[in-house]
Amino acid sequence: MDWGHSVLGRLLGSEYQVIYFFSALTWGFFLTVHLFSIPEKPLCKDPSVSDSSSPSTLHLLGSHTNGYGALSKEPSSPTIPTSISDLRPRSFSALGEANAVTSSAKQPNKEQKKMTFRSLMKAIINMPNHYRCLCVSHLLGWAAFLCNMLFFTDFMGQIVYKGNPYADHNSTAYATYERGVEVGCWGLCINAVSSALYSYVQRFLLPYIGLKGLYFMGYFVFGMGTSLIGLFPNVIATLILCSVFGVMSSTLYTIPFNLIAEYQREEEEQLKLQGSKKSPRGTGMDCAALTCMVQLAQIIVGAGLGGLVNAAGSVIVVVLSASAMSLIGCIFIALFIRYVE
Repeated sequence: MDWGHSVLGRLLGSEYQVIYFFSALTWGFFLTVHLFSIPEKPLCKDPSVSDSSSPSTLHLLGSHTNGYGALSKEPSSPTIPTSISDLRPRSFSALGEANAVTSSAKQPNKEQKKMTFRSLMKAIINMPNHYRCLCVSHLLGWAAFLCNMLFFTDFMGQIVYKGNPYADHNSTAYATYERGVEVGCWGLCINAVSSALYSYVQRFLLPYIGLKGLYFMGYFVFGMGTSLIGLFPNVIATLILCSVFGVMSSTLYTIPFNLIAEYQREEEEQLKLQGSKKSPRGTGMDCAALTCMVQLAQIIVGAGLGGLVNAAGSVIVVVLSASAMSLIGCIFIALFIRYVE
């Protein structure tokens, strides 16, 4: 949309200021909704009770819960469940379950260990192999996704519409490029819609193909879709194939964290069967390590993709790079990602 010539554009100065105004307005609105929508109490110890395992000391498990995550919506007696499995039934919202069950609930009689940078690095270095493989596959996925998303509108303007961003601003070539960028923005809108829809569809596919199957399918669909966009840069075909971007983004935001939660559940059950008093790995730390792969992918893509485009002389290399990275991720998932029953 051409915000520059609208009433808001004339009032605020330029279309970029209009865009940032709407961004700030949206952010402020949803921040306010977030702050007031989830009432909660801090997990603090009641000084009047000496026994740290008393129900009154764990406010998250009391009567003030709001039904989020795995906590039941029906009012229940303030009795701490006897096992972790009582707190979190098997469901697709495994990340919500992992967040709902706090470390205090898992180990009510033990003091929380203070986290230091040294202990954090030690936990990451000593990460089990299947966790490390999950981080690598997440890195490959985000690198593939960002390769495509960072240059997609430029790809639409130069390759699909055959415009020239370096031409004079009053030339037909530059106007064609601008039109391609606008249509590319609609393609990103299709990506957002398909991501939302696929996030809902995932729960129906889960019983049939499992988490690993969903993980593989997300990478494979994205890899094939981006390769077709690169090989056949047609306007209609490209817009239709933008829906595969949403499949990938939904996969990246959900499946790896669900796998983390399943690995945690498996580890807890093994420790319980062995009668070991050893504490399981912290879910938050593993999720943080997984999230770090997003920033690492941004650094790799930001540092390397621009030089790759200059070397190739065409932005078509970005969708082909995204496809190659995604298909490599498919192979990695098939060979190294551990399946959880």
